[in-house]
Amino acid sequence: MSYGAQQVLRGIDFTITRGQIVALLGPNGAGKSTTIEILEGFRLRSGGEVSVLGVDPARGDEAWRARLGIVLQSWRDHGKWRVRELLAHFGSFYRPYAGDGVTRPWDVDELLAAVGLSEQADKPIGALSGGQRRRLDIAVGIVGRPEVLFLDEPTVGFDPQARQEFHELLRTLADARMTILLTTHDLHEAEKLADQVLILTGGRIAARGTVAELAREFGGDAEVTWTSGGRAHSARTADVSVFVRRLIQDGGEVEDLRVHRAGLEEIYLSMVAREEAKR
Repeated sequence: MSYGAQQVLRGIDFTITRGQIVALLGPNGAGKSTTIEILEGFRLRSGGEVSVLGVDPARGDEAWRARLGIVLQSWRDHGKWRVRELLAHFGSFYRPYAGDGVTRPWDVDELLAAVGLSEQADKPIGALSGGQRRRLDIAVGIVGRPEVLFLDEPTVGFDPQARQEFHELLRTLADARMTILLTTHDLHEAEKLADQVLILTGGRIAARGTVAELAREFGGDAEVTWTSGGRAHSARTADVSVFVRRLIQDGGEVEDLRVHRAGLEEIYLSMVAREEAKR
């Protein structure tokens, strides 16, 4: 994707399978929003091939769009609408059966319960807290039971309990074979949720894989710490299982054994710093 002489995306390539939760990570300006907008059919690419649910987004029709769910960082609507009214209104746009094997829309009461808004069902939107408003955004995005769900910073404004409940909802949706692509700056959230992580920097996918795969490939050696004879010890190793096996076979007393591998945050920061150093 280019804007005049500025090349924003330089030929990124990835595949997402049905039922996966995929986190697209990258610093501001990396091209995340452009990538998502191309996949949603809101922005025409400069070149390359794209297929979402077997359709080129640039040619997606109304029936295809009904199979997508989109949750933006924020959007505005009339504050006097009541929560139940708004969801029923959006739900009325969907045909009960669109020919793709999915029954639509989601029952409003079931949806309210799923996103934790049952008690706010009859409240005007303007009276909701920030976290409650974000839950409503999610509910609007999934009211049509989409097959693919795009989430942009989905848990901004959530308290820890609401975030945990939302994560459980996403996993339930993925277990029901909904495909979820999310962008987030919360790396702990990505590490917890994502079946696959894509790190986008400099207009390219710099790394991809599960968190464990990224840790093995980019995280460096693991740090092993333990106590023996009342003394603390530590060592770094590329193969933890071999190291620990030898440690035990040596016959020494081993207590409080711990293994620390680089987490997604450390890997991400290292990857971004490395890519920026190349410029």
